[in-house]
This record gives sequence, C-alpha cells and structure tokens, in this order.
Amino acid sequence: MSGKLSVIATPIGNLEDMTFRAVRTLKECDAVLCEDTRMTAKLLQRYEIKKPMISYHAHSKLTKNERVLEMLEEGKHLALVSDAGTPAISDPGAHLVNIVRTELPETKIEAIAGPSSLTAGLSVAGIHADQFLFLGFLPHKKGRQKALDEAVLSKHTVVFFESPHRIVKLLSEIEKRTPERRVAVLQELTKLFENATIGTVTEVLAKFESGEVPSRGEFVVVLSA
Repeated sequence: MSGKLSVIATPIGNLEDMTFRAVRTLKECDAVLCEDTRMTAKLLQRYEIKKPMISYHAHSKLTKNERVLEMLEEGKHLALVSDAGTPAISDPGAHLVNIVRTELPETKIEAIAGPSSLTAGLSVAGIHADQFLFLGFLPHKKGRQKALDEAVLSKHTVVFFESPHRIVKLLSEIEKRTPERRVAVLQELTKLFENATIGTVTEVLAKFESGEVPSRGEFVVVLSA
C-alpha cells in the first residue's frame, strides 16, 4: 500500500492567503509534518482543523525520517508544511521530499501551490525578472563572499532572503561591490507593516542605517541585473 505526501504552501503572513485546496487537503490528511508545531497549530486553529502534528525541521534525526517512511508505507496521507510559504524552498522540506522519492518511489507526491515570499517579493519589486538567480539565505561565514561576488557578476536579477539582524550587513556588502545598482528591499510581505524600500544600494542602505526604515521582520532583497 502506497501513501501520499502533499507539499502544502501556507501563508507568509496573512492567514487569509490559504487556498481552498490547501484547507481541504489539511482536513483530509492523516497527519501534518511541520517545522514548529506552535506555528502550525495557529494556522490549523484558524481553519478549525484538528490533525496530529509531527515536528520535522532541519535538525530532525534519522529516526524521524524512518517514522515518516513507515507511515507512508502504511498508506498514510501526510501533509508537509513550513512555518510560512512554500516548503522545500530554503527549507528542510527539500531533504524529506528527496528521501521519499528515493526510498519510496511509488509514493504520490503532490504540490499544493500557494504563497511564496520569493514570487511575492518579485511581484512588487518593480525590477525586471524574466530571468533571475535565487540565492536564498547566504551563508554567515564560509562561502559568503564568493556568493556575493557571484551575485554582483550575474547578468540576471538576484534574489536573497535575509533576517532583520543581518539586513544592514548584507546591504553594506553589496554596496562595496556595486553602490549604484538598483535594489528593492521588501519586508513583512502580506503583514500589517508591509514595506518596500527601493533605490540604489547606497540610498537604501542609508535609510536603514539612519533608522528611517526599521530593521524588523523578514526580508526579500531583489538586486537588479
């Protein structure tokens, strides 16, 4: 008996962004695999869904993978969600999907499409992105400078994810390489304090350093080609 794994995109901020299909699938599945059960519990409560939750994150041990495979072998329908957005994009879900495809190739894996901060950021950046390079979160130390050099030398628009603690550092590093390049910094997408700061790298960096734009929330940074 073969089970099913539904990879479900969930809201990146505004809980009203859930799709009808995502809600239905969560109601139909046997259990929900999630990064943080506290975060997912709020989502399930909002839509009056009561399902067992299984914590699955970047530090999950081998036994957790084995448990997931056993459930799928038993014919269970599992839903995979991240804390926000589309699983497997800068997310440990990619590792699980690979394991299931490798170990249980007969398992049906379906994409329940929906919110993604990557595409949401690009949609409001106002920067040409028919082709783009996505680098996600840059490494903190080893490989960081190489990745930044790659971004600056790219002939395509480049997209990063960044945290509030490192946004100024990222912009400073980019400015040293290309101060006049156009950049859009999108923060708190779909949330109450959603904001877009757009201009040259130097201009945008100055707004963050002066405190004109607060360094809070999660960031999508779009660097023009």
